[in-house]
Amino acid sequence: MNPLLGVFLHAIGGFSSASLYVPNYKVKGWAWETFWILLGFTAWILMPQIGCWFTTPDHWAILSATPGKNLFWSYFFGVLWGFGGFCCGLGLRYLGMSLGQTLELGFCAAFGTIIPPIFAGTAGSLFKTTSGITVMAGILVCLAGIAVCGYAGLLKEWSLTDEQKKQGVSQKEFSFWKGLTLAVIGGVMSSCMAFAFDAGKPIAEAAVKAGTQDVFKNMPVLVVALAGGFTTNIIIVLILHTRNKSFHNYVAGPGSVLMSNYFFCGLAGVLWYGQFFFYGMGTTKMGKYDFASWSLHMSFIIIGSNLWGIALKEWRLVQGRIRGILWLGIAVLIASTVLIGWGNHLAGK
Repeated sequence: MNPLLGVFLHAIGGFSSASLYVPNYKVKGWAWETFWILLGFTAWILMPQIGCWFTTPDHWAILSATPGKNLFWSYFFGVLWGFGGFCCGLGLRYLGMSLGQTLELGFCAAFGTIIPPIFAGTAGSLFKTTSGITVMAGILVCLAGIAVCGYAGLLKEWSLTDEQKKQGVSQKEFSFWKGLTLAVIGGVMSSCMAFAFDAGKPIAEAAVKAGTQDVFKNMPVLVVALAGGFTTNIIIVLILHTRNKSFHNYVAGPGSVLMSNYFFCGLAGVLWYGQFFFYGMGTTKMGKYDFASWSLHMSFIIIGSNLWGIALKEWRLVQGRIRGILWLGIAVLIASTVLIGWGNHLAGK
């Protein structure tokens, strides 16, 4: 047990997640959908194979021996999750790093906590135990934090001219209402990953029996679930390519620009997957403080994304009062993740 190292690893994982969209701003002359699907191929097809290669002995043999129904449902819920991931990515396009990540994480935390118990028919128990009440309090605090951050985004929408909104590096297409709608849809659909993990329990159990550390047992499940997510996104991207006539992006332009674009798309995919890898390692080092892992992870993502928001000048022209409201909402969201994490800890005890 080394909690200090665990916190450091969670910080790397959180910053990795917070940074995944930043390379998009270095991609030149390509449509958004080209960047997105190359990120997806790296994060959802290539990196899960590499992750299993480091953590799971012969993951293909494990998947081959898994009952077909478990593979199907894990893949199917991955398909649904993929739609949520697409909406979240598009939401960042319209909201920017700071507000986009903050709102999306808030919705993911709230919906991802409450939707699985509702479908499992166990939501009523959340109101009958100390742990359940603590988790529900965390969800309410989370919704309050979302409301405060959303209010800050609305004030930004009202206070700046269209020209001012576009002056930040990541604000060329700022649209609060489009982004908010996508964040809500993305938050709801992203909860499907919990169902994908549930359907993939036999895969995880077989991985542990084969010698995989418990913290990495879901790595082969991710191979199946993320393949489902990639399926959704490639279909949507092909539609966008056809509509926007952007198929030529992959080969058109000077070689140096193409190499740079491919590099930054791949980097974004590695950063996306890195959040899982470092989160997994961090939990192994936390010992009796492992209950704080999810809260730490979410908090570092929120902090990291807002640091990027500052670096990318997303709130530079906004009044100090509005920035203060945003930071208040961020603090409330971080408090909500701590409450939810503590509730899960009490449930474990």
